[in-house]
Amino acid sequence: MRLFVFGLGYAARAIADAVGAPLLATTRDGRDGTIRFDDADAVRAGLAAATHVLASVPPEHDGAGDDPVLARYGALFGRQWLGYLSSTGVYGDTAGAWVDESAPADRGRRAGRNRADAAWLALGARVFRLPGIYGPGRSPLDRVAAGAARRTGVAGQVFSRIHVADLARGVVAGFDAPAGAYNLADDVPAPQDAVLEHAARLLGLPAPPVVPVEALSPAARAFHAENRRVANAKAKRVLGWHPLYPDYRAGLRALSATTSPTPASAAPAAASVVQR
Repeated sequence: MRLFVFGLGYAARAIADAVGAPLLATTRDGRDGTIRFDDADAVRAGLAAATHVLASVPPEHDGAGDDPVLARYGALFGRQWLGYLSSTGVYGDTAGAWVDESAPADRGRRAGRNRADAAWLALGARVFRLPGIYGPGRSPLDRVAAGAARRTGVAGQVFSRIHVADLARGVVAGFDAPAGAYNLADDVPAPQDAVLEHAARLLGLPAPPVVPVEALSPAARAFHAENRRVANAKAKRVLGWHPLYPDYRAGLRALSATTSPTPASAAPAAASVVQR
């Protein structure tokens, strides 16, 4: 097995670590021994040797433009296994209702992501639709510990999540699975406020302050504009995958041993959840 990864970011690194096979990967600037995304000769050589290709590069423009990987390198794909890290955002707002892979996947607020999801499916890829991603160094614990977390007090709004280790295990399970879309999410969608409050309890800190949604950053406001529960039954049935961290309590408990309160002046810039 020889894996080629477009976009060696947080989630893709976890997948690469789980695979443990020879790896070639791109980044925007070619850091840490990776290939620059725009180095066409190096990418072409890497793809020629690859048995598996995984793309983790989001569309550059939500409203216009094609998937950057397919636009530049899609013609070079042969008979490799293809995988794409997409987003459960393609389902749009469901007013808190459950949604599975049979639902329309063109309802999201990001038109570019919707088109990319459909394009990869048309190529016969395994498309992994992901909710908010958390894990070591990027979890609600880190935000609460740094004094950077905020609750909204909005009632009835729930979100699904995925621990990055469970995400990686799901993608690896997909190496032997049929082409198609798979939701990789935990079993228990929950309000973001409840997650932040639990993180604070684990750290022995006060619950984060409540602020109006309008006071949040544009990205956070967009996150709170949607409300859905993501079903993962297909991934369990077809991939034989089950999350090690089936809810936020289990995931945060596992992370809490390595997280400690940080002075507010040292608050990290990274978000507590990586949004797909």
